[in-house]
Amino acid sequence: MSNEVLNSLLKEYDQKKRKAELDLEKRKENLYQAIPRLQEIDDELNNFAISTAKNILLHNDASYIDLSNKIEQLKLEKSSILKDANLSDNYLQPHYECSICKDTGYVFNDIEGSRMCSCLKQKLLDASFHKSNIANLDKENFSTFNENVFSNEVDVAKYRFNISPRENIKNIKQKCIYFVDNFDNPDVKNLLFTGNTGLR
Repeated sequence: MSNEVLNSLLKEYDQKKRKAELDLEKRKENLYQAIPRLQEIDDELNNFAISTAKNILLHNDASYIDLSNKIEQLKLEKSSILKDANLSDNYLQPHYECSICKDTGYVFNDIEGSRMCSCLKQKLLDASFHKSNIANLDKENFSTFNENVFSNEVDVAKYRFNISPRENIKNIKQKCIYFVDNFDNPDVKNLLFTGNTGLR
């Protein structure tokens, strides 16, 4: 897969991530206007988060426990307000298309570092699949293959075979079907297609 395709997909991911975050800001703004107490709670939670970090650094365990209790109370109040408004607890979270990578295409953790998310891998596979011209399998397959487009005329001088092109293509089709049906059999030989460029 070329870097061009990957870069194009990563730009698409960046746009999706920004869209999800802008959508969150709009939802927050509308909800804060309708229920001002929610903004107060979120502001308090942000302030408490900073205070909690300071207390951890200063090893102030008593204040840390007190702050943790206050934070828990605020979270419960927030959850209750959202429930009363018929909204889920994650309403004030970005709604990413992929919750695993949060629309970045990569997953980060302390042990493995960064690795490609399964959603990005799938998009790369889909791009390869589309580029390989296999995407039309519902239309281009053995069951839709029309043998009648090949001549039924036997002409050794013209075709260099003592059977007609139609009989020849039927034989080829049967060999291809056998190959597909026995693809996982190591004793089955590979197929080799030859011919001039552009012929089909």
